[in-house]
Amino acid sequence: MSTAKATRVRWTILAILFLITTINYADRATISIAGPELKKVLGLSSVQMGYVFSAFAWSYVIAQLPGGWLLDRFGSKITYFFSIFFWSLFTVAMGWVGFFTGGAAVAVLFCLRLLVGAAEAPSFPGNSRITSAWFPTRERGTAAAIFNSAQYFATVLFAPLMGWLVHSFGWQSVFYVMGSLGIVMSFVWMKTIYGPRLHPRINKAELDFIEAGGALVDVEGGGKPSTAPRMATGPVIRQLLGNRMLLGVYIGQYCITTLTYFFLTWFPVYLVSERHMTILKAGFVAALPAVAGFLGGILGGYISDRMLKGGSSLSKARKTPIVAGMLLAMSMVFCNYVTQDWLVVAIMSLAFFGKGIGALGWAVVSDTSPKEAGGLSGGLFNTFGNTAGITTPIVIGYIIEGTGSFAGALVFVGANALVAILCYLCMVGEIKRVELKPMEDGAAAPQPSGAGVR
Repeated sequence: MSTAKATRVRWTILAILFLITTINYADRATISIAGPELKKVLGLSSVQMGYVFSAFAWSYVIAQLPGGWLLDRFGSKITYFFSIFFWSLFTVAMGWVGFFTGGAAVAVLFCLRLLVGAAEAPSFPGNSRITSAWFPTRERGTAAAIFNSAQYFATVLFAPLMGWLVHSFGWQSVFYVMGSLGIVMSFVWMKTIYGPRLHPRINKAELDFIEAGGALVDVEGGGKPSTAPRMATGPVIRQLLGNRMLLGVYIGQYCITTLTYFFLTWFPVYLVSERHMTILKAGFVAALPAVAGFLGGILGGYISDRMLKGGSSLSKARKTPIVAGMLLAMSMVFCNYVTQDWLVVAIMSLAFFGKGIGALGWAVVSDTSPKEAGGLSGGLFNTFGNTAGITTPIVIGYIIEGTGSFAGALVFVGANALVAILCYLCMVGEIKRVELKPMEDGAAAPQPSGAGVR
């Protein structure tokens, strides 16, 4: 190994992932900030609004496995560039919905959200794939927590801005501004992202360090061509779903993502309709739980990696923050029993602090995904998780329509946090990397790796 001081290029790569993921979640949240005005202008019921909120997730889920295949086939740099560019372009186009009226406006809005969802599909599997390539196992929890915490930072940074834009310039301005910013960032991505072996600023000391620590440095190109047989997609997916550990992780992610989509879709509406805040105030208030979620996300990754460095097993280091975080997230149910706005904000902040601590699913995916099918594995994980983006807005819409309040909705979200705990405690078992072994028909069967931390 080289005696030269190692560069720290991997942290620059992580900073770019964080910025892009911040834009990603801000663009997802545009519809929730504009939601109260859109609901009024288009005359939508709560159930109809729930379906509009869910449109993103329908296509996002369907496109996960194709997106993962594209990542494995063409690499993260080029696939992610087109993802950023097109989701941003479709976000800009959502501002044009104002040129339509009635059913046509709703149909155009729904279709554009479908397009945004499909375009964003490779984003998080791409994040996981790049993290696996650039970070050793003992830093991977922190790295995954940082890019995942961008979902909260997006609200901290952009919810007040978007609330002000709606208040001052109308709901269309949110889509124009955020979409244009994303288009600019797509070209920044192309100029800054490389695989470890291809990056012009990395030195041998850093490359040796991350490779020795378990980083999959060849997954993003620059290494020797793989001699492993090409894996047949269908059989690999079936075998991944047959792995109890991975299935527990997938189901747990569905439950955790239910909390995310409540926050991205109905939370601002909850503040306006249930707590009677103005849209401008709601934009600023929504940022407070997001700050807590951001801090919790960073803390969860730090705790997990510190436990690893202190000698804890990979399973204990990943599961402990997840379980503790979901216990805290369940506290949001107590909002049903308080009336003061400051208490509601405090409880929601505690809940999303916990949600942030427990959001280590992508670190687990980086720890467990097969080397030959990291994109597919991440896509399958994200398919399960973002199915919650379909069910959560719709279920909450029906709950509100049927009961006239958000009380049942908060219980529904809290119950999902409990199920996530049960998945990790009772189903996941030992966390290990899955290895794909060739089968006679050229497909592959996943087997847990004995190393468990590669």
